[in-house]
Amino acid sequence: MLQIRLKQAAAEVQTHLDTVMNDFTDVPVVEAMRYASAGGKRLRAFLVLEGARLHDVPRENAIWPAAAIEAIHAYSLMHDDLPCMDDDELRRGLPTVHVKWDEATAVLAGDALQTLGFECVTCPECHADPQVRAELALTLARAAGARGMVLGQARDIAAEKAQNALTLDQITALQAGKTGALFEWSAQCGARMAGADPAPERAFATALGLAFQIADDILDVEGDAEKAGKRLQKDADAGKATFVSLLGLDGAKARAQELSEAACDSLAPYGSQADTLRDAARFVIARDN
Repeated sequence: MLQIRLKQAAAEVQTHLDTVMNDFTDVPVVEAMRYASAGGKRLRAFLVLEGARLHDVPRENAIWPAAAIEAIHAYSLMHDDLPCMDDDELRRGLPTVHVKWDEATAVLAGDALQTLGFECVTCPECHADPQVRAELALTLARAAGARGMVLGQARDIAAEKAQNALTLDQITALQAGKTGALFEWSAQCGARMAGADPAPERAFATALGLAFQIADDILDVEGDAEKAGKRLQKDADAGKATFVSLLGLDGAKARAQELSEAACDSLAPYGSQADTLRDAARFVIARDN
């Protein structure tokens, strides 16, 4: 059931992004936007759509924030891959945008995808109530900016230059921004659109996001680069502290399992209706890419 819903969500979001960008002027920047926003697991969009389902938010409304978070995520990956950041040449098994085009195109396409995300959550089709749309935009700005994802990325860059390796608490705080903030926004989106208390989804996503990152660190050590579609073991090569380097491989796996279980437990108020989200919590620590 989970794989079916993941594929369904991915297809719906891709169709929606393609439709939104259909009337854009066909220039290299737009081609790069389409290229960068295609593919991937679409896990963040899936969280938006599943959270909306739990709160009876119509799919035709929920698809807008689902597309928005994938546009924001695509922008973040595009900029993360730049030579001034992680300097990666592969993403999802394909050349990164600055390799396929150039750095200027990658910067501009990332900027355009970021603004597209905010366009999606503020358009009337997203929600009839402008106050709800404003709240979605405000919380997305906080999750994506210097309180969330950008803060985490800045801490990651600073850690590469620091003489002392980060502690476990410092890495946890770093990843809460870099990875966790967008997961939290995605999971809470449905509740916000329905005017419901997002606390259970927030607890779910906090545990899920950290489990996801620990699983990434594990895959960086023992994963298959061909399946991952990107360069692996780069953190170890750079001498960066990770959950694996601090907890050990077995310890990291045990911690990811604990977090996955905690994420599942947080959804108790929804009973069996949240089983697909529970499956997602198990999936993030069992995936191979």
